[in-house]
Amino acid sequence: MTTHTLFVCKSCSTVLSHEEADERAEGNQLLLKLLEVQKNNSIYSTLNIQDVGCLWTCVKKYSCAVSFVCPQKYTYHFVDLTEDCITDLLEFSQLYQESQDGYVLPPKLPRTLRSHLLVRIPPTPDIR
Repeated sequence: MTTHTLFVCKSCSTVLSHEEADERAEGNQLLLKLLEVQKNNSIYSTLNIQDVGCLWTCVKKYSCAVSFVCPQKYTYHFVDLTEDCITDLLEFSQLYQESQDGYVLPPKLPRTLRSHLLVRIPPTPDIR
């Protein structure tokens, strides 16, 4: 089984500096809410939600960043997320997991996420 991972930057914050980021950081709050929704809805159980210390998008003034990653698939990086995006992030996770190469057609992207997509990175080639 292929592992689909949603990395959530737990230090993202618009009010706390990177050095003082703690459980109050918006990124950490987003992580906790995602885990709570996942726990209460088995449809999302195949998604590995993992915290990461920093995704470095705060350097460019983007907060609350997440990345969808899976071997041999496109990587998607979303920024400036709020709690209003949680349902759409999990909806996107289903589209991402169902796609053979991770490519989700732009019109299928949940509406609230369209303006939050910073980059889509192609899969690395399978070199043997």
